Amino acid sequence: MLKKFIRKIAENKNLTQEEMTEAMEIIMEGKTNDIQISSFITALKMKGETADEIAAAARVMKEKAIKIKIDSDIILDTCGTGGDGFNTFNISTASAIVCAAAGIKVAKHGNKALTSRCGSADILKAAGVNTEATPEKVKKLVEEINIGFIFAPNYHPAMKYAMPARKEIGIRTIFNLLGPIVNPANNTHHLMGVPDDKLVDKISEVFLKLGLKRGLVVCGNGCLDEIAPSGKSRIAEIKDGKIIKYEIKVSDFGVKEYKIEDIKGGTPEENAKILQDIFTGKEKGAYYSSVILNAGFAIYICDKAKDAKQGVKIAIDIISSGKAKEKLEQLIKESNN
Repeated sequence: MLKKFIRKIAENKNLTQEEMTEAMEIIMEGKTNDIQISSFITALKMKGETADEIAAAARVMKEKAIKIKIDSDIILDTCGTGGDGFNTFNISTASAIVCAAAGIKVAKHGNKALTSRCGSADILKAAGVNTEATPEKVKKLVEEINIGFIFAPNYHPAMKYAMPARKEIGIRTIFNLLGPIVNPANNTHHLMGVPDDKLVDKISEVFLKLGLKRGLVVCGNGCLDEIAPSGKSRIAEIKDGKIIKYEIKVSDFGVKEYKIEDIKGGTPEENAKILQDIFTGKEKGAYYSSVILNAGFAIYICDKAKDAKQGVKIAIDIISSGKAKEKLEQLIKESNN
């Protein structure tokens, strides 16, 4: 069981990758109980999860997941951790649609709202997308129209053993970090937002250990799990087996600055309306600026632009030409066929 691992963590000692693998297999195979799982993940959080521990846990989760095999050299995900407490509009979901319209294969991994009012599954469902697609359907959607949505709970059945403990303790744990990095389609590229500056370095190391081809781990203003619409955003870029760290300012990209409060979201229906307004050109304010900025960086890491500035310009063109609107309409239609 987990007792030996709990004891080691309680002594403020890190687990080896082998130990973390064994512990996760015990959890994901239902070979322990809720009390031990609660103690284990709480102790890990208090100690602070290492990149080795997170990577080992992610490998086990990926192994236990229902897999989707997509035929493409580049598969992008824009799933972030959420949980920054700002209840912002679904920027990463909107960005994913823009990227798909730019010709990038996007396997968007996501869930219903856990800490906010509207998760990626909620906004897409409100917009008319079938968010419960089978693995075969997701594969077909990504390969034929460049985008499919992967509803996380349907693809990680072994997580049922950890859910009661997670719900009972009610705090963010290693599982909140694992969710975005265990895409069943085994994505090759990732733009991932984290709500804490300290996580930028740690998660970029995890991606390197997991063999991600290209990625960006971003944190806006030290607290937002997106590239922020104002101030500075900290970025760790995974490229050629290395991590490059830098900061960016919105003003460097010719994008108007807005306060974080200006990108607050609402109900799924309200957010779906904002999404439509962005893609039809009615919304040109804070939501629009945040989407073109985040989509621009994702377009850049997928080699559709020479740099992020060009990526932002491409994102602007994709929206203004109506291609993003068409892509959303196509996703709604084809996901329901």
